[in-house]
Order: sequence, then structure tokens, then C-alpha cells
Amino acid sequence: MIKGNPFLSEESIELLIDNKEIILYNDDVNTFDFVINTLIELCGHDSIQAEQCAFIVHFSGKCAVKSGDFEEIRPIYQEMINRKLSVEIK
Repeated sequence: MIKGNPFLSEESIELLIDNKEIILYNDDVNTFDFVINTLIELCGHDSIQAEQCAFIVHFSGKCAVKSGDFEEIRPIYQEMINRKLSVEIK
């Protein structure tokens, strides 16, 4: 247990620290449909979640679209790069 917090163990803190996110950025190239279909196919979003992420990206400039450990999300990130989406892992 972490001192002062009975709910967080050292293992859960390590999992939180190791957790990464794929951030999708707005661009002027890809269509909404392309982005939505990519999020469904690669990130496992349902159509509503994918559409919401696409609108967040459009209006806010970016959105976290997938999280997990680095080795889990790296292939998804790479395929998004291959599809010419503007993404990074943070």
C-alpha cells in the first residue's frame, strides 16, 4: 500500500505510470468518415465513440483515442501513421 492511500498499491501505481495514450491531432487532409472508420477498426471504438472522438479532434485539435501499455498500443500507432493520421504516443 502507498502510505496514506489504502486504495493504491505500488503495483497499481506502476501500471498507471506505464500507461500511455495515442493522441490523435486534427489535420486538413483526412475526412471524418476516414477517421471514424479507422478508430472503429484499429482502436475498437463503437461508431458513437469514434464519431465523438472525431468531433473532439476537429474542435479541440486533439483527443486521446487509445490507452494501454506501450507494447500494446505501438502497433496501432504505427498503423495510424501508415494511414497518414497525425498521432503521437504520450
